[in-house]
Amino acid sequence: MQHRRKDSPLAMRFAEADITVIDRAASLRGRTRSDFIRDAAVAAAEQTLLEQSVIRLEPEAFAAFQAALSAPVTAMPKIREIMQRLPPWEQPDNIQES
Repeated sequence: MQHRRKDSPLAMRFAEADITVIDRAASLRGRTRSDFIRDAAVAAAEQTLLEQSVIRLEPEAFAAFQAALSAPVTAMPKIREIMQRLPPWEQPDNIQES
């Protein structure tokens, strides 16, 4: 009985500057270089696949979707108020002088 490996090796070449950045980021996440690169590569691959996904709609659902996209913008005062607020780190009561 022959066992198949579950993992396949993948060799890559990186510039020293790239390795420095990758190692620094991996360290901040508490990951090894290999784990960090694998996670980043898989996430990028999944994102690419999602961006290329086809969404199929029945004609009625597509018409409703188009109508929603074409509808005039509705004012949302609460959203406008939130967007005009200073972020918490810039609010005067949160700024500490050094």
